[in-house]
Amino acid sequence: MKKAPFLIPFFILSVACKPGAEDSINRTALVSRHNVVITAVDSLNALTVGNGDFAFTVDITGLQTFPGYHVRGIPLGTLSNWGWHTFPNDEKYSHSEVIRIFDAGGQKRGYYHDYGKERDTRRAKASSWLRQNPHRMNLGMIGLVLLDQNGNRIGPGGIENPRQELDLWTGCITSRFEVEGTPVEVVTVCHPSDDIVAVSIASELMASGRLSVELRFPAADPGWKNVALWGDDACHASRILESGPGRALVEHREDTTRYVVNVQYNEGTFAPEGAHRFRLFPDYPGGTLQFTCAFEASEQGIMESTDFESVRNSARSDWEAFWTGGGAVDFSECTDDKARELERRVVLSQYLTRIQCSGNLPPQETGLTFNSWFGKFHLEMHWWHAVHFALWQRPEILERQMAFYRKIGDESRALAEMQGYEGMRWPKMVGPDGKTSPSTVGNYLIWQQPHLIYFAELLFRTSGDTAEALRNYADLVFETARFMASFPVEDTLNNRYVLAPPLIPAQETFRAETTLNPAFELTYWEWALQTAITWKKRLGETVPAKWQEVADHLSVLSVQDSLYLFTENGTDSYSNERYLSDHPMVLGCMGVLPPSDRVDRSIMEKTFEKVVQSWNWPSTWGWDYPMVAMTAAELGKPEEAIRFLLLDVQKNRYLPNGHNYQDERLPLYLPGNGGLLTAVARICTKNQWPKDGTWEVKWENLNDF
Repeated sequence: MKKAPFLIPFFILSVACKPGAEDSINRTALVSRHNVVITAVDSLNALTVGNGDFAFTVDITGLQTFPGYHVRGIPLGTLSNWGWHTFPNDEKYSHSEVIRIFDAGGQKRGYYHDYGKERDTRRAKASSWLRQNPHRMNLGMIGLVLLDQNGNRIGPGGIENPRQELDLWTGCITSRFEVEGTPVEVVTVCHPSDDIVAVSIASELMASGRLSVELRFPAADPGWKNVALWGDDACHASRILESGPGRALVEHREDTTRYVVNVQYNEGTFAPEGAHRFRLFPDYPGGTLQFTCAFEASEQGIMESTDFESVRNSARSDWEAFWTGGGAVDFSECTDDKARELERRVVLSQYLTRIQCSGNLPPQETGLTFNSWFGKFHLEMHWWHAVHFALWQRPEILERQMAFYRKIGDESRALAEMQGYEGMRWPKMVGPDGKTSPSTVGNYLIWQQPHLIYFAELLFRTSGDTAEALRNYADLVFETARFMASFPVEDTLNNRYVLAPPLIPAQETFRAETTLNPAFELTYWEWALQTAITWKKRLGETVPAKWQEVADHLSVLSVQDSLYLFTENGTDSYSNERYLSDHPMVLGCMGVLPPSDRVDRSIMEKTFEKVVQSWNWPSTWGWDYPMVAMTAAELGKPEEAIRFLLLDVQKNRYLPNGHNYQDERLPLYLPGNGGLLTAVARICTKNQWPKDGTWEVKWENLNDF
């Protein structure tokens, strides 16, 4: 699959720097001082190269030599946005089998529910199949075969004196280590627009036959985290289609999934070695083994000739364009001890979101490293993955992903129609086909619905051609608003519209059957409807009366003891420990969303103080800390903003490779990285760093919203 390489946008909406700053930021120094250096074998310190639609994750050897060792840490894998697999649906399971009917405002509404907890029933099996399929597929594992002097294969414990460095400026990983005293050097890089891994290996071990390269194809794995099944050789097929001097074309098939790998090498012999296993044996003339592996959905995309140096040069040019374009934040003049760590997180988050989240699909929460929720993506998380791209003046990345919403428009319209609503209802957990996965939580969430309007308005404000932005997204904005106007239930007794059950708010501790008027969703709903109305006026079109009526008469936020309640009927919110956990979304009403007359500043300030004091912070998630920081910045509390960006809790831990660690199940969590970049941009543009002289932050090319 061919993709356009990274392009610097032809417009710059706003160029801004720290007040009084005269010199531009030395971007090479800023980026390079955070190159990742790994000097120990550690299952959590896997590194990745990629281009946003394809990624290749490696261990300490620079390749995928020890995948078993990494299963309990960050798994090794080769994932793409096109490599999906679906198990045969021999039992003809369908969404119609998992519909749960609710009474919503006197209307019967159907929701695709997960009945997986029922044992051995057909609808439980249907739920499981529909959730699992399609799932992202590990396209193949490329590793070293390293032998000791007795000819035995070594494990991770045989790696001596490792030093691995990710050069962020060039997107290149250099891995150096020894095997029984003999040095090995491996250089790994990914092409910026084609799904090609390029590798260079230098070692005297090749002369004695103790180092070779292995390409293996696993079976599709629908499980969590481990995206490679080994041992079930009969369910898939691998073979060499073509071969010649310095090249081989390998095919892998499983069910209806088929793809090819074009292997090109400068010297050696490539041959099959057992089921789904191929070996590249160097013919050692005292030089360096170099090879490339191009993964493609079909032979049509394969390049005729690709060598290591051309891939490395392309990557170097592309990464330089990325780092010199867009926004930058420099903390080097700060004297607060926490500033360097924050700068490290910011720089590495830019790298990780570029390689994991910048492709043609909304990313899954674990990106292109391993499968969580079967590799499907969560559209309520798309805000945290993507908003920062526009704020850091890389809007073309968000624009690329907006095409997905148009692609699944028919599915989203059918979902709304099935439930008796108008317009398009955006799903929660989906694959590239846009089909909703059954869920006990996800299908009752509604806070993903306004995201489309937020994205469109953000692109409108950051666009050099606002008329084009209106043309590109107006139909999606209006179909989104049609659903939003039809969803609230009219409360004629109180002359208002309510967000009524069944729904689960972003703070998922509340039940679908009883939740009424969650604060964040009410605020977001009104803002999005009013913005859609503004789009109608910009285009000189008539505003639908229902839109204005609902926007003007949405329920107000509920207040008790001068505090905002999380939901209207959650009067025990601050006394019940159950509700003082998960996402503190009530704070998102100010900070995540633009200022609104709906939110009273003095009440929000008291609410902020109460939440900070009483919340169960270990129960939160990686994007909660930047969310709270944005609210703090909006309230003029810069010290609190810094405190929450660096809050010392497990789920705000950032590993040496830059990944936001949550727990063993989620050792990386990209919404945290994206949220951090959004929060830092907001704090910069609002000039909300502490004013005590210890935070002299220099920044440039950031947009506000």
